[in-house]
Amino acid sequence: MPLPFLTADATVTAAPPTPQDPAPDPYTDLYEDRRRRRRPYRPGPLRVGGAALLLLLASQVLVAAVVIGVAGSLPGAGICLVVAALLIALAWRSVRSGVWVDERGLRQVRLLSGTSLPWSAVGPVRIIQQPVRRLGVLGTVQGQALVVHRADGRPLPVLVTDHGADFLGRPQAFAAAADATEEWVAELKAMAARA
Repeated sequence: MPLPFLTADATVTAAPPTPQDPAPDPYTDLYEDRRRRRRPYRPGPLRVGGAALLLLLASQVLVAAVVIGVAGSLPGAGICLVVAALLIALAWRSVRSGVWVDERGLRQVRLLSGTSLPWSAVGPVRIIQQPVRRLGVLGTVQGQALVVHRADGRPLPVLVTDHGADFLGRPQAFAAAADATEEWVAELKAMAARA
């Protein structure tokens, strides 16, 4: 049986790409696409592990919702579903928190809020020595923080520290992430200024 789609004689019915809409290169790494918002560093094992535990707890609450629903208590099952949805949202948001950049600007994502700034409003990015909270909530210790300043000089809330969930016990990873963030911010600000 002939398979025309496997031969060179098959006709191509797709229209060629127009100059306004070039064909996407399937070999281009999506991470390198400047239009996509991306984080200059990977989330740390404590952040990912905490999110995994929250998702595990959410799965147990969902099982409880099914059991309660089968037993006939629909309000109790509804409450369990709401609690599971909140746990899933909390896990997702905790993994997404941090500094994100794209060609439009910088975004700082916190657990319950976020701040977006265009590149024209972003000032210098520096590593400073200051007291930081261990894992963001526990006692204060002396450490390093990556501070992003606005163009008017006011600093944004500190999200990236060497004692945070991404870099606790990994000082080399913090230094690499801080350097990458500074480089990406400088590069993207220069691109935005030229445009």
